[in-house]
Amino acid sequence: MAVVKINVLTVPAEQREVLEKRFASRAGTVENSDGFEWFELLRPVEGTDQYLVYTRWRSEEDFKAWMEGPMQAAHRQGPPSAEGGAPQRPAASGSTLWSFEVVQSAGPKA
Repeated sequence: MAVVKINVLTVPAEQREVLEKRFASRAGTVENSDGFEWFELLRPVEGTDQYLVYTRWRSEEDFKAWMEGPMQAAHRQGPPSAEGGAPQRPAASGSTLWSFEVVQSAGPKA
């Protein structure tokens, strides 16, 4: 059964551009993972400072394998600074992970 993981990131206004650039530079890092199905970074429009990072996986096991391998390695290093020095501090001030099983889905009719 497919699973959806939504990482809720609290991002101060002055860090929004930083967060979006970091996600843009990571393009391709999750897409090649076994069981990965979809990714979206959702920017808040009004009333909140929380971004949603939406990923869909073939199974919970595939998600866990990514978390324990490629994701952990990438986050352990942190994003490099613009000068190539020590890693920069996180753009988000908080993070919560929501987990869901997909029980129904639909796409556009042909």
